[in-house]
Amino acid sequence: MKFELDNKSPIYLQIIKYIKQRMVIGELNPGDTVPSRREMALELNVNLNTVQRAYKEMGDMGIINTFKNYQSNITTDENILKNIKMELINESLEVFIENMKAIKVTKEEVIEIISEKY
Repeated sequence: MKFELDNKSPIYLQIIKYIKQRMVIGELNPGDTVPSRREMALELNVNLNTVQRAYKEMGDMGIINTFKNYQSNITTDENILKNIKMELINESLEVFIENMKAIKVTKEEVIEIISEKY
């Protein structure tokens, strides 16, 4: 999965979402070690302080666990993992539903289209 910056939200929040997405699709599994802060900054081509903020936030959320102030691992807490997946699903659905309503597509039409396309 490729990380692409947008101008809609702070970069540290985009990093958090990127990690969550990688977890949900299985690129990062429970217990996996995440790259060091420096490695992540280089990989994503962003400022080290931005990555440090993202890691701190993820630690506060319980998404990652940091050991000895440097090595961080993905949580193994099943509830957190399920909540992350549901959060990403709900975010996508909200945008989709807003877009469908904006172009006056009915709920029934949406269901029919999804049934055909999925």
